[in-house]
Amino acid sequence: MKYLGIDYHTLRLPELDADFIPMGAWMRAYEAAAKRPVRIAIEAADGRVVTRETALIADGAHEQADYRYLERLVKFLLWSVGGCRVIVCGADALTDRLRRDYAPGGARAFDAAFMDDVFECGLTVSACGADAFPAARGEPISIGGHEKGCRIGFDAGGSDRKVSAVIDGEAVYSEEVVWHPKTQSDPRYHYEEIVAAFRAAAEKMPRVDGIGVSSAGVFVGNSPMVSALFLKVPRSERAFVKDIYNAAARAVGSPPIAVANDGDVTALAGAMELRTGRVMGLAMGTSEAVGYVDAAGSILGWFNELAFAPVDLNERAMADEWSGDAGVGCKYLSQDAVIKLAPAAGITLSERLTPAEKLSEVQRMLEAGWDAAAAIFRSIGVYLAHALALYDRFYEIRHLLLLGRVVSGEGGRLIESACRETLAGDYPELSEKIRILLPDEAARRVGQSVAAASLPRC
Repeated sequence: MKYLGIDYHTLRLPELDADFIPMGAWMRAYEAAAKRPVRIAIEAADGRVVTRETALIADGAHEQADYRYLERLVKFLLWSVGGCRVIVCGADALTDRLRRDYAPGGARAFDAAFMDDVFECGLTVSACGADAFPAARGEPISIGGHEKGCRIGFDAGGSDRKVSAVIDGEAVYSEEVVWHPKTQSDPRYHYEEIVAAFRAAAEKMPRVDGIGVSSAGVFVGNSPMVSALFLKVPRSERAFVKDIYNAAARAVGSPPIAVANDGDVTALAGAMELRTGRVMGLAMGTSEAVGYVDAAGSILGWFNELAFAPVDLNERAMADEWSGDAGVGCKYLSQDAVIKLAPAAGITLSERLTPAEKLSEVQRMLEAGWDAAAAIFRSIGVYLAHALALYDRFYEIRHLLLLGRVVSGEGGRLIESACRETLAGDYPELSEKIRILLPDEAARRVGQSVAAASLPRC
């Protein structure tokens, strides 16, 4: 198989998506022919710098392939690492094109605006010489795994909030309360609900030594810079929202507090349960959520927003409605993948159904024995295998926790089986290395609360 003149060999493709072009496999084939060294640095506002060394073919005959490779690699790095500066050494002309794509009105203007929302300093793309290329800076964040003392673990979900009182690593009290953060424009609603949860757990312990919060979103320190929970809150209240978790901690005596992305907390929960590192948690639900814990049991401090990182190089692939880009993870490893593949399987889903209801309908068909429905989940399993071959180039993965509604029931077993078969056939080295786990719902709920409570060092 070829793409832009690069032969990326014969691979197993999803039975319902023969046009899928696995980015990881193509990149590997491209790099085998690349000779001109190129270095890329992604710098965040806090001074952290992540660097990557690679190469371009740059022979004059592969200009399209050269730019596609560089542009997709930078895009992946931005959404995995997160940053406000992109610096490229060794490809000045391509970097100038990349700068135009990330400028207002450019093809990647959404990505630039998102990074600006997080880091509040504007995204820049620049070329540099070898002498000016920055050195890597910053260490993984040693957060979590602290079990001693009386702790509060808070899980801020989109439809319910969960809180646990945890003493020496054991949950002594838990409650789950329905709330509606995504529809509330008054940030004081969010604040009062968070404080109420903290107080409910605090009442069950003799003292509060620390508070850990797990929440969807992108955080700088404890501040939610971008989060769907505050979707309706006006930008004029941004300062209040940025301080909301610290302010809630002050309302219960100002114990140490640490806030982390829920994907990272899920991976941390898995690492604590497995008593090992190199754990990736990947949740297939409304979107794709990813977290990672390294060999030392630390969180990298990266975005891990792989829902918006590319996995498919097919330019005609379905575009994500939010970012406007095609081939990104959320259309392959979430309920959107089920909905996208249904027509190819010969399944028609009513437009009156919500996305969650469409997923449930396909899952009911699967339980009733429809092979067309089974083909959807087998195809997602193939997507997953090829995505892992890409993700493992940036994260060293030994254990993969599969979570979310898409992997519940028989669908999850089909996804896991197809993923294993594809890894064994196309990526045997990963098949030997990566252990795939499907934890049950009960274990996930308890593990998440204890892991969240363990975040702060007290």
